[in-house]
Amino acid sequence: MPNFAIYPSLKNKTVIVSGGAQGIGAEMVKAFAAQGARVGFLDLDDAASADLAEKLENVSYEISDLRDISALQAALTTLTDKLGPAHVLVNNAARDDRHDWRDVTPDYWDERQNTNLRHMFFAIQTIAPGMIAAGGGSIINMGSNSWWEAGGGFPAYATAKAAVHGMTRTMARDLGDHRIRVNTVVPGWIMTERQKELWATPEALEAHRSRQCLPDLIDPVYVARMVLFLASDDAAMCSACNYMVEAGSI
Repeated sequence: MPNFAIYPSLKNKTVIVSGGAQGIGAEMVKAFAAQGARVGFLDLDDAASADLAEKLENVSYEISDLRDISALQAALTTLTDKLGPAHVLVNNAARDDRHDWRDVTPDYWDERQNTNLRHMFFAIQTIAPGMIAAGGGSIINMGSNSWWEAGGGFPAYATAKAAVHGMTRTMARDLGDHRIRVNTVVPGWIMTERQKELWATPEALEAHRSRQCLPDLIDPVYVARMVLFLASDDAAMCSACNYMVEAGSI
């Protein structure tokens, strides 16, 4: 295991992560907890959420379907009432379900945007006033290199993830006067358990390795490390930008 950095500026900070029970989100929750932050996360999976929170200190969670904006806002308020106003918000929750463009209905399209994009904006809208009152903060939106690579097989997902970048840049402008930084982290193909179970065939992995500059597959921990940096005071002058964690595959 690499000898990772410690960020003293994250100690005792309140951090909120959406989709924090499994995969990349769980790595973020663990990474922030290891820095001494007060971490709250949202997820729909009660069992996985309870299991993760039980293993960590200073971690709380709320079960919420992020497609329901009223429920999302209530869950965020519950967490910040308990932990204090958020210094860091990580909009992580998403699902990259595959779908054929010929089969997409208007209802499916809307549901994919609600799952992968809409909740990010309303989480920012809910959390930002507390950051403004505190004098600043860091918002990190999770993008994807799928649309940069012109990847096919999930047009509604790729469209939502492309829109994340536009949302990041406009919110960086709107919130910048309040010293709130807004950035996008862009993962490549990250080897979560979900990816391994559903799509990481030997043939797919070999084809993907050939597109990367680096030969190693990407563990979720490396996405979490980039998020930690952007959340910390070390990144105080970083805003409105994309930070790639994709082993040079674009």
